[in-house]
Amino acid sequence: MPQGKILLKPGTLWTSVKERTEYALQCGALLSIPTEFEFIEQDGVRFLVRILSNLNRKKAAKEKQEKQSAIPGQEFNPFLPYEENLFVADISDTHVCILNKYNVVDRHLLIITRAFEEQESLLTLEDFAAMWACLADFDGLAFYNSGKSAGASQRHKHLQLVPLPLVPSGPQIPIEPLLKAGQFQDSNAIAKLPFVNAFAPLNPDWVRSPFTAAQVTLEVYHSLLGAVGLDARQLGAYNLLATREWMLIVPRSQEHFQSISVNSLGFAGTLLVRNAAEMEILKAQGPMTILKNVALS
Repeated sequence: MPQGKILLKPGTLWTSVKERTEYALQCGALLSIPTEFEFIEQDGVRFLVRILSNLNRKKAAKEKQEKQSAIPGQEFNPFLPYEENLFVADISDTHVCILNKYNVVDRHLLIITRAFEEQESLLTLEDFAAMWACLADFDGLAFYNSGKSAGASQRHKHLQLVPLPLVPSGPQIPIEPLLKAGQFQDSNAIAKLPFVNAFAPLNPDWVRSPFTAAQVTLEVYHSLLGAVGLDARQLGAYNLLATREWMLIVPRSQEHFQSISVNSLGFAGTLLVRNAAEMEILKAQGPMTILKNVALS
């Protein structure tokens, strides 16, 4: 298969993100969702838990957008076409980068395929090349919610990228101390995580060549899928998290614990609850216990 082309000019993405964020807020295209947060510790991880201050704005805006844009008999796809006011950069000939319209985390990016692909489909060389092209420009956490049970809200394939650090103090990613402890149950799994997982180190120097990095990362990805019992013939829901230094895959059994939805960021150590009642559930059960219940154990 011929190698694609990276269109993103090195050193420009972060500036584009900041400029487009300011513009999109001013013109009303970006509808950031305000939250408050607190820390809840369990099993040696200091989880950051956000509680939504105003979910109604997102719900009302989304319903209006879908009503205006939907074609009878077809599911609405906000990425075909994407909102021009949310556009950040052309990454490659197969991928584009836009702002997450309803962001909770500041400067939350979506790396979307130009052509429609299903969110449950396997990640490709081009997906990972786009990911590495973005990571070359700023340090972030990339993640992929594969399937509705993994927290995916749109069918159109998209990786997501949030800048680091995720929290104002302590480790950049709350779960990272467990990952870097290197205590493996076997060749892939992190022993201190109480659910099925597969982990592999990556090389930060790979940012110098996105397509070379993508080729190696694709091999790592397939190896980790196999380690948790997933492959092209039996592909279930899972979350993938990746930085410049590591990749983690967690297969999923369900999206929710009671009413609390969990996506990839939960396995990074940051969770989101919609109201005080859900916060009480999370405190009573413990965030790691919730992760165990929505993963496989």
